[in-house]
Amino acid sequence: MDGPNNKKKKNSNRKYGSSRKSVLKKTLKQEQVTFTAPVSDDPVVAIIGGGISGLLCALQLQIRGIRSTVFDTGIHGLGGRLGTRTVDPSMVFDHAAQFFTVSNPVFADLVDQWSHKGFVCQSEGVIGELEAGGHFNPFPSSPPRYIAVNGMRSLADSLLLQSSLIEVVRPCWISSLEPYNGMWHLSENGKHRGQFDAIVIAHNGKCANRLLSSSGLPLIAKQMKRLELSSIWALLAAFEDPIPLPAEAAAVPFEGAFVKGVESVSWIGNNTQKLFNSQNTGPHCWTVFSTASFGKRNKVPQENIPTSTAEKVKELMLTGVENALGLSTGSLKRPLYSRVQLWGAALPTNTPGIPCIFDPLGRAGICGDWLLGSNIEAAALSGISLGNHTADYLKSGGSRPDEFSVGLHDEFQPLQGHDIGQFPGLESSKDISVARIQVGA
Repeated sequence: MDGPNNKKKKNSNRKYGSSRKSVLKKTLKQEQVTFTAPVSDDPVVAIIGGGISGLLCALQLQIRGIRSTVFDTGIHGLGGRLGTRTVDPSMVFDHAAQFFTVSNPVFADLVDQWSHKGFVCQSEGVIGELEAGGHFNPFPSSPPRYIAVNGMRSLADSLLLQSSLIEVVRPCWISSLEPYNGMWHLSENGKHRGQFDAIVIAHNGKCANRLLSSSGLPLIAKQMKRLELSSIWALLAAFEDPIPLPAEAAAVPFEGAFVKGVESVSWIGNNTQKLFNSQNTGPHCWTVFSTASFGKRNKVPQENIPTSTAEKVKELMLTGVENALGLSTGSLKRPLYSRVQLWGAALPTNTPGIPCIFDPLGRAGICGDWLLGSNIEAAALSGISLGNHTADYLKSGGSRPDEFSVGLHDEFQPLQGHDIGQFPGLESSKDISVARIQVGA
C-alpha cells in the first residue's frame, strides 16, 4: 500500500543526488541515507515482521494516530515465535514460546488488558526441573505464568481484531528497501509493495542482515550484525497413550519441565494438558526443545532440512526424552504423529540492553526481544517503546533528527541464562534460577 501522498516529491531528500542510478550506486556502498524534507502530514510506517514486537509497535502507532502496514512472512498466521501448529482439533502444539511471566509494570498493565479480553489466562499446571534419570523438582506457583487461551499464536491473531489504522500483508517477504525521493520504497522480489515515510525492522537473523546490507542504513546494519543467535530444534510428538512419568511427578502430572543433564533436550511440555486440561480425550501432544549446543551441532538450512537429518534429530530427541524421564532406551512408544523444526535464529545470546534502536536521518528503527533480553515481555516492551519513539519523531516533523537518535552505538553484553529464553522471577524451590526458557519472544 502506498503512503498517503502518492505523488513523488520533486526534490531529492538524499544528500548525494536525485538520480535513481546514483541512489542505487551509493546505497550499495552503505552511504548513510539522509532524509531532509518534512514528514508527511499523514505519515505511514512500514513494519517488517509480524511477531509480538512488530504488532505492538503497530498498535502503539495506532494509539498515537499513525497508520502502519505490517509485512509478515507467516503462511499460517502472525506471531513469529508465538507459533502454534494445529494438526486437527485434538492435536495442537505450541512449537515456540510456551508461556510467559510478568515483571515490568507496563507489561503487567498490558497483560491485565489481555486477560480481561480473554486473550490470555494464567496457567495452573505444574512445571519444574527434570534431571536426567527422572528426578523431578516442582517449582513454586509464583510468579504467575500466562498462556494464550487457544495456543500462543491466537494472542497475535487477537491483538489486531479491533485495529483501524493497521494493514497486514502476508505472506510477504520484503527483499528490498530503497530510499528514493524522500520515501522508503519496499519490494518483494521485484514487486512494488508501497512507499512509506519510515520503516521498522521487527525481525532479525540472516534475512534482516541481508535486507539491511544495501539499504543505506550502515549504523543500523552494524548493530544488527553484532547480534548473535542460537539454534534450537523443536520436536512435536503426539502419543496415543500418556507418557510414563517419574514416580515423583505421577501424583500430579507435570505440564512442563526444564531438562538438566541431557544433551539433546532442554525442555518438554505437555500441550494437551496445558491447553485442554482434562477436557481432551485425544492424543497426548508434547513439545520438546533441544539444547543450543545440540542445535548448533546439527544445524542445516532450515528452509530445506534433509530427510536423513530430520529423522536422526527426531530419534536422538526421543532418546533424550527417555533419558530425562528415567526410561529404558527404546521403551517409549512410537508417536502417532511427529515433526521436527529447526529454529535457526532461535534466541539471542547477547544484547545491548536498550528498548529500541532508531536512526532519525534514515527514518528507520529496530525493535525485538533481543534488545532487552529473550522473552515475550522484552519483545512487547521493545515494540511499545519504538512505536512511541517513532510517533514522537514523526509528529516533530522530522526537523530535529539529533534529538531522536537512539541505540546506534551501544555496546552489546552477553545474555546470561539457559538455552531457551527468559522467565523473570521463575525459580525452583532449590533457588536455582531458570529464568530462560522460551523459544522466542
